Amino acid sequence: MNDLLIARALHVLSIVIWIGGVAFVTLIGLPLARRQPTMAQKRALFEAIEGPFSRIARWAVALAGLSGLWMLRNGALWYRFSEPGFWWMHAMVGLWLLFAVMLYIVEPFFLHRRRHDANTAPDFTRMFRLHILLLGAALVTIAGAVIGSH
Repeated sequence: MNDLLIARALHVLSIVIWIGGVAFVTLIGLPLARRQPTMAQKRALFEAIEGPFSRIARWAVALAGLSGLWMLRNGALWYRFSEPGFWWMHAMVGLWLLFAVMLYIVEPFFLHRRRHDANTAPDFTRMFRLHILLLGAALVTIAGAVIGSH
């Protein structure tokens, strides 16, 4: 079997897990957490959902990055970054970088600690808005990549 086909399958599967999880946390987890009566309950529910997902997301993001690099290198696709019609390639890399920084640096070293110190509901509102923005960017990127690659 062709190594590029395997890399593409791994790439797509990792993105399905990663962005599907972002959609679940954004559209189900955060709204459920925000509806809890106390801040302690909000935080507990969100941590129960987001904690296990962030470990899965780290693996999925790593696999998406590695498989994407494999396809770029072995498929000789670097030229696409110089052509405006392949804007979605830049969007994929940008989205990947954003999530990688969030998952590997910002969340474990800054947000996790801050979340435990926060005692106000607006923190959940900001998290929800940020997640909506990230999910929207991911969906536009995915749509652009699907349309652009065919």
